[in-house]
Amino acid sequence: MVRPVSQTANPSADAAAMLRRLGFAILFFAVPLAALFTRRALVVMAPLAVILLVLASVLDGSAKHAREKMLALATSRGGIAGLVLLLWAGLSLVWTPFLPEASERLFNIAGMILMGLGGYLAVPERMRAANLYLLPVGVGLAAVIGILLAIQGGSRFDPEGLSLERGMLMLALLVWPALAWLHSRGRNLEAVALALAVAVAALLTREGLPLYGLAAGAIVFVLTAASPRLGPRLTGMAMAGLLLFAPLLPFLLKPVVAGLFGVKAPVTASLEVWRQIVLNEPLRLLTGHGLETALRGRYFGLVPRNAPSTLLFEIWYELGVVGAVATSLLLYRAVVGIQSHRATVAPGIMAAFACAYALGCLGIGTTQVWWFTALVVLVLIFVAIERGQFRTTRPKAILRKKF
Repeated sequence: MVRPVSQTANPSADAAAMLRRLGFAILFFAVPLAALFTRRALVVMAPLAVILLVLASVLDGSAKHAREKMLALATSRGGIAGLVLLLWAGLSLVWTPFLPEASERLFNIAGMILMGLGGYLAVPERMRAANLYLLPVGVGLAAVIGILLAIQGGSRFDPEGLSLERGMLMLALLVWPALAWLHSRGRNLEAVALALAVAVAALLTREGLPLYGLAAGAIVFVLTAASPRLGPRLTGMAMAGLLLFAPLLPFLLKPVVAGLFGVKAPVTASLEVWRQIVLNEPLRLLTGHGLETALRGRYFGLVPRNAPSTLLFEIWYELGVVGAVATSLLLYRAVVGIQSHRATVAPGIMAAFACAYALGCLGIGTTQVWWFTALVVLVLIFVAIERGQFRTTRPKAILRKKF
């Protein structure tokens, strides 16, 4: 008598599946919602989600060829530029006047990079669609709740509305991978509804930053969808060129801004401060003043309080030409590399790049830990979406007639 072969249980695989499901639920669903209520949610929940994903990959052994992947990242042009930027930031600790604060910031940046690499290696090569659908559901629910909170002026957990503003910025970033996933699955009607919900939530926010970021992302999304090869190149050149030639901006923009807003306008005064810094310390454009000086210097009189709060100024003021060139090359290579992604996902990635870059240029606190964490989460989500594209259509059922 032949006995049927019984399938033996695999506790490790079951535990890995549960941990992975929980990790993606935190990353895709819980993070957008919790960011609306507490400012620390992202910094606490994102590392927890990555730890769960890493544990899952260790249990089932899904993280394969880790050394080859790391080597490919490190030896690419963008990876080399990133390593140069990190090393130069570390070297700037020698001449920064705020050594303890700068060291802490560099440590946080290194920690975020390691967290991102761990999450990148832990994301399985084939993502389940059930896990990825948690993202648009979480973003959509967060948008609806954000609209209600914006109408009420905040919640009892956040009476000043600071967490709400940060949550809206997170929605402005996370809506693009959610739209990319829905579009890749042919759910364009749901994608339009989700985009409208996030746009209404951003419109009701007191600060205009989320809306400006969405507008920049929408422009680049349309450009990339219309021309998948030319769009990323133009966007990459614009982003890298704007950063590379940033010290010329106060000289070029001040007459225009003064004519539009007046000589005494805050933006005009900010550009004048930037212009005077370039004229008075031209040699400092080579080395920069060291990490953390753009922010801390305002409190100690080293930098005027009305100096620009923008990524373009901070990179040049802290890291000089070496940091600016390395960052520009890193941006350009990252943006141009999007051409190798699927046509259904590339516009969403480009829109997220443009949204994050626009927010950094418009004065968001790019030196804060939550911003670095948000960017790492954004990258990991797109990695998961890209690995969920191994099948875009369902197989057709074939009916065989029996005669």
